[in-house]
Amino acid sequence: MNAESPGFILINSCIMNNFVLSAFLGICPFLGVSGKFETASRMGMAVTFTLIVSSTCAYAINALLAAFHIEYLRLICYIVIIAAVVQFIEMFMKKYSPALFRALGIYLPLITTNCAVLGLALLQTSKGYHLIQCFAYAVGAGTGFTIALVVMAGLRERLNLHDVPGMVKGTALSLMLAGILSLAFMGFAGLGT
Repeated sequence: MNAESPGFILINSCIMNNFVLSAFLGICPFLGVSGKFETASRMGMAVTFTLIVSSTCAYAINALLAAFHIEYLRLICYIVIIAAVVQFIEMFMKKYSPALFRALGIYLPLITTNCAVLGLALLQTSKGYHLIQCFAYAVGAGTGFTIALVVMAGLRERLNLHDVPGMVKGTALSLMLAGILSLAFMGFAGLGT
């Protein structure tokens, strides 16, 4: 498969270069929301939607800024786009799913400051992707983010059913699980070469 094909970009950003477990972007919601499977899966969907919309808008904004030779405004424009998309998602969830809105709590508005969302816009721009590649990159990154959240939530729910020594309960255990998952996903890095 060609390294620049949308299919390769999607698989690469989803598995081999997973934003959370390989690039370490988006760790805050990864550790904060991955306590329950239902919350983690819905947060993953919200982040995926944000990634897709902000990636598409970032592509259009980048083309516009390049046409006027004002690329130095790129970062500010990306932040405004991401904030607007997250505000839209927050209003939508508050109206149509108040229980999920309360369950996600502070982590929903924190999507705005999620470095995975801003990192996606900056990385796709630096790689010079066209629109279809940007879309594939966003879908792959969002799917990989959701996979990481769901796997972590599943592990944490299973561990809540077992007797875990008090010394490693809570944050320590979550960090150890994240490290082991990261090592497992780093094993996929060789597939991309």
